Amino acid sequence: MAIIKSVRGFVPEIGKDCFLADNAAIIGDVVIGDGCSIWFGAVLRGDVNSIRIGKGTNIQDGAVIHTLYQRSTTTIGDNVSVGHNVTIHGAEIKDNALIGMGSVVLDHAVVGEGAIVAAGSVVTGKTVIGPGELWAGVPAKFIKNVDPAQSQEMNQRIARDYHMYASWYQSDTDDRIF
Repeated sequence: MAIIKSVRGFVPEIGKDCFLADNAAIIGDVVIGDGCSIWFGAVLRGDVNSIRIGKGTNIQDGAVIHTLYQRSTTTIGDNVSVGHNVTIHGAEIKDNALIGMGSVVLDHAVVGEGAIVAAGSVVTGKTVIGPGELWAGVPAKFIKNVDPAQSQEMNQRIARDYHMYASWYQSDTDDRIF
């Protein structure tokens, strides 16, 4: 069963039809929308400030979501895919964005709607990535604008796929589905 822990009087709120892997940790001031999946080894640690996650978002294996005490919050929109081993720290990720595996997104950065952060990138603090832009590298730099229809199709397909993958773990007696 996932670790769901209150801290400082904050109790995590988890939407309907969410998959929480056995060793996912959801701690403190965290609100997760309906239809999300939080995968194996992911940590959403809302002990020092708030974490808000929209509907249909997937936080993949080993990802860490955190904030700065009294100085930043993390907001992740609807249908966002956060890849394996990603760190998001005090940033805002808009709807339908894709954060590639092993990326780091730092405090006060904004990743625009439908944007893509390539695998292994480091988005430094206060960086603003526009809607539909592809950024890559260390530090991450603008690469190109992605065709909006292509970006939407790919990003939403991945989000739908993760909802399907989560369904594979469900059973009538599975206590990890909320």
